[in-house]
Amino acid sequence: MKAAPVPPTAAEVLDAGIGAEASGLGHRASTGLDTRHGTILSLEGIEVSFDGFKALRHLNLYIGVGELRCIIGPNGAGKTTMMDVITGKTRPDRGSAWFGETLDLTRLQPVEIAQAGIGRKFQKPTVFEALTVWENLELAQRTDKSVWASLRARLSGEQRDRLEEVLTTIRLQESRGRTAGLLSHGQKQFLEIGMLLVQEPQLLLLDEPVAGMTDAETEFTAELFKSLVPRHSLMVVEHDMGFVGSIADHVTVLHQGHVLAEGSLDQVQANDQVIEVYLGR
Repeated sequence: MKAAPVPPTAAEVLDAGIGAEASGLGHRASTGLDTRHGTILSLEGIEVSFDGFKALRHLNLYIGVGELRCIIGPNGAGKTTMMDVITGKTRPDRGSAWFGETLDLTRLQPVEIAQAGIGRKFQKPTVFEALTVWENLELAQRTDKSVWASLRARLSGEQRDRLEEVLTTIRLQESRGRTAGLLSHGQKQFLEIGMLLVQEPQLLLLDEPVAGMTDAETEFTAELFKSLVPRHSLMVVEHDMGFVGSIADHVTVLHQGHVLAEGSLDQVQANDQVIEVYLGR
């Protein structure tokens, strides 16, 4: 009988090129963000075109400090492109994007934006599947050391306490020694959120976080997100309207690259234009 393949070690994972620069991990977040006017993110007049197609059209959006904002809208509305602009993956053709009062996101590289305090979670979980839950969190621990050095370095008591706190927050205490590849889809989602939290970002961008989750996992995700404010600001892109209704005080609807409507969920659900292009009757 052919032997089962042996998962790569932590060292082999890193030697394969999955290091700090590739993963966005191992960077110290900025602690001096200027938010004196109460706004953590300002997008003004953002325009992005791809081969003549306008993905974003004079987009204006403002997120307050400690706010949990939900972004909804049909496929192709520009939600992913907007997050790409915020994280430096896409440069806008026109407009400005400010993190706090002084950081111009259009002039920063993606790693610099992560260092400044913006964390992004994609729809598909991106964890180190060959490593344990604890090792994933340890790699994500914000530090000035290289990722390789962080694996060999002994955690301080404060760092260990922080990892324990995050494990409790994401309810994976009992799975700390389990290989991440053996986790359920929902648990992988929670682990990736935990990997962001140990870096202590001030703004979290979360793309369809409950897609593929069970009802119980979705309910816990709602509790988790609400517990993160006001320590963090959250931007959540989601299609599950029940989930949106359980977490959001303020909802923004995107359509054809611009803001179609904003307000409470009840307000946007009653908007005739939103009903026409997204919700249906």
